[in-house]
Amino acid sequence: MLEARALGRTDYPLTLPLAEVCVIAAHCAGGLILGFEQFRATAGTYKFLAQDTEGKSVSRTVKKLAQFPTPWNHMEASIMFSLGKPLMIMREQGISGGVFDQGVASTFTHELPKDLATFTKKRDQIRQVIKTWRSQVYATYKNVWAFADRY
Repeated sequence: MLEARALGRTDYPLTLPLAEVCVIAAHCAGGLILGFEQFRATAGTYKFLAQDTEGKSVSRTVKKLAQFPTPWNHMEASIMFSLGKPLMIMREQGISGGVFDQGVASTFTHELPKDLATFTKKRDQIRQVIKTWRSQVYATYKNVWAFADRY
C-alpha cells in the first residue's frame, strides 16, 4: 500500500537534482533510506593531516576494509528528518557513519541480513519493523487532509 518515489526511477528532474529531492520529499509521507555499499577501500588515512589542540597529529592509517554508501543517503535522510516525516533507516553490514550510526536519527538504524539464511531467520522481525514504519507513514498520509479520519 506504499508508492515508491526515487529520483531517476519514478521522478525525473526539471531542476537541480537536490532541489528535486526536496520536492519529492515534500510530497512523501515517509522515507526509507537503504544504505548499500557504493564504494570500497582497503586502506587509507583517517583524519589525514588533522592535529589536536597541541599540534600533535591525530591521523591514523587504516588497513582494513571500509565500505561507504552513496552520500545521497545522508542528504535524503536529513531532508526527510527536517520535514518531520517518519523515517526508516536500513543498512547492509559494514556500512556506518553519518545517518547509519546508532542514535543519530530519530529512528533505530536496522542492519539488513547478510544472506538468505539469516534473512529467513529474521523475517518476522523485519516484517514487524516495516509494519510499524508503514503505520506511521499511513498516519502521516491520512493527516494531510482534515477529513481523512471520516473515510
